[in-house]
Amino acid sequence: MTKTDLVNAVAKSVEGITKKKAAEVVDAVFAGIHGSLKKEDKVQIVGFGTFEVQKRAARQGRNPQDPKKVIQIPAKKVPVFRAGKALKEAVNSKTKFKPNPLTGRCGVVSLPSGYQG
Repeated sequence: MTKTDLVNAVAKSVEGITKKKAAEVVDAVFAGIHGSLKKEDKVQIVGFGTFEVQKRAARQGRNPQDPKKVIQIPAKKVPVFRAGKALKEAVNSKTKFKPNPLTGRCGVVSLPSGYQG
């Protein structure tokens, strides 16, 4: 899925929103995540996952074309994503993408056992 596909999906699933407004919403979400990670804040989206910044230590590496040559790889920060429980379950078909019985909105939901909705 590309960003354009995501914008189209948002515009289609939210009643009364244009593609232009959906693009603004998607851009705002990405900008918020980007800004938080730039400040090294963790971004947790319940049911989806967690974005955070991890620090990689400096280390030595080798040039694959000249294995005798040792190079220094500097320390750096990298963004990482860990999928949340609901996303992992949805990928493994333990839950379904369906309207939430309480809100009527679509999303990944885990229904309590014995639910008769």
